[in-house]
Amino acid sequence: MLAQLPEGFTTLVTGAGGGIGRAVVETLLASPRPGRVIAASRRPMPHADPRLEPLEADLTTPEGRERLAAHLDGTPLHLTFNTLGMLHDEALGIHPEKKLDDLDAEAMAHLFHVNATTPALLLQALQPSLKGGHPALVASLSARVGSIDDNRLGGWYAYRASKAAHNMLMRTAAVELRGLNKTLAVVCLHPGTTDTGLSRPFQARVPEGKLFTPAFVAERLLAVLGERALGGAASFFDWAGDPVAW
Repeated sequence: MLAQLPEGFTTLVTGAGGGIGRAVVETLLASPRPGRVIAASRRPMPHADPRLEPLEADLTTPEGRERLAAHLDGTPLHLTFNTLGMLHDEALGIHPEKKLDDLDAEAMAHLFHVNATTPALLLQALQPSLKGGHPALVASLSARVGSIDDNRLGGWYAYRASKAAHNMLMRTAAVELRGLNKTLAVVCLHPGTTDTGLSRPFQARVPEGKLFTPAFVAERLLAVLGERALGGAASFFDWAGDPVAW
């Protein structure tokens, strides 16, 4: 697992209470290679493995990011895996738009905050742990629908645009972060349609064999990360290891 990282590497998983985040944590802990796995989520994530460090923090808020930065206190991070993301929210009345008439400014702003702004501000807060000369992978969940070149169906305006913004922010940050750590790589990842709360209302349209378990997705995404070279420009890959157009 992640052969380009040192034995006993330190990992941060954000959104660790979600379907993919939790599965990433479990997959990491199934390997003897990680030394510390810091699992940040809004709710505690108890686990018997002593390598797990649950951190209760809402990273969409300045207070949550400050708490994370204080917990790390500049500790070098070898793997940062961001799984925070949002497509819909029944309580807030947020749903994917089918047409221009469905657009709502507040809903769009909320999706941009969760899907694009928060991941960028997370990198801002993590700079002391990313800079240096240690090998480092920064992975962040994106989505194929955030690909501008691949948009042929339309719809889902806010989600598409927020994920496209996410990709641009990650790619831009990668340019700066290379100046802080020449052995750091930033990778945006498309997990495929995963059986989680995010996709559940839309699973009826998923082709047979294309709805993946969180465990399968976590294993595949970590394998894809294991194939990435350190340093260089940001990249965008799907769960199968195929590049996705920006």
